[in-house]
Amino acid sequence: MSADPLNDAAVRAIACLDLTSLNDDDTDAVIEVLCARAVTPAGPVAAVCVYAPFVPLCRRLLDGSGVKVCTVVNFPHGREDATAVAAETRAAVGDGADEIDVVLPYQAWLTGRRAPAIAVLEAAREAAGDRTLKVILETGRLMTAGAIRGAAEAAVAAGADFLKTSTGKTPVAATLESAHMLLDTAAAAGRPVGVKVAGGVRTAAQAAAYLRLADRILGTTVGPDRFRFGASGLLGALLATLGDGSAAPAARAAY
Repeated sequence: MSADPLNDAAVRAIACLDLTSLNDDDTDAVIEVLCARAVTPAGPVAAVCVYAPFVPLCRRLLDGSGVKVCTVVNFPHGREDATAVAAETRAAVGDGADEIDVVLPYQAWLTGRRAPAIAVLEAAREAAGDRTLKVILETGRLMTAGAIRGAAEAAVAAGADFLKTSTGKTPVAATLESAHMLLDTAAAAGRPVGVKVAGGVRTAAQAAAYLRLADRILGTTVGPDRFRFGASGLLGALLATLGDGSAAPAARAAY
């Protein structure tokens, strides 16, 4: 470890970062820049997270880099169509996605329609096969501790490999409080389950606070197999903390 704890946290956060672009106006050129930024002087990020049409491009550009390719399904609204989610997931896997981030039908969950919400998660789990499945709970919409914990426990029961806070498309995204609840659920899962915080994490100091929380609750020094950040602009801040000029070009807000 270095003499600077913030530098250490920045290096760890880069390794745990899902570098993300989920904008409606994304193009091949935008995604090419994203992939070029994914291998940094401080090491590669964990994954790039893009819309499904860009998965084959990322697969080609990142071949051999160690960076995984992630995409989103049922995003961002969290519909209740399990058949459509299964088809979307199978297509993404067929195109080479290593990881699938699926949105829980959170409106259904909030209004007591638990069975169709769980069916969506189970359909995504089956269609994803051995690929990593992260379940986006949209904690800023679930809001209460009871709703968040109940949805997180249901996601674990449905086979989630990660619990993810947010789509980043709602006013309230990741918070330390919501991350704490997801980490508690992951720690009690009886098998390895990770947590991904997405939306609103923009500085090295914020990233360090989440890493400390994750280390404490999960009882280990977390790496990308147990903890992720979903962000676009965070990479620039982390590289700047490390004094690396490759923080430019700045990423567009995406998550």
